[in-house]
Amino acid sequence: MKLTPHHRVGQNVCKLRTKKILTQEQLAEKADISRRYLQRIESGEKNPTVDVLTKLRRALNCTWNDLFEDVS
Repeated sequence: MKLTPHHRVGQNVCKLRTKKILTQEQLAEKADISRRYLQRIESGEKNPTVDVLTKLRRALNCTWNDLFEDVS
């Protein structure tokens, strides 16, 4: 099964979060989003807006390329 772009982004967010040893709750707080919304992004249920991706990128201190790695 081919993953959709928002599934890939969600996987990348999860990978970056765990690499930085952050819980979903900690990252959600840093990004000023709800933990449930972050959970849905990571699972691919939600397709985050550019505003939310910007918050996540800043909270994770990563590049846009990190968020969109392997997204096609």
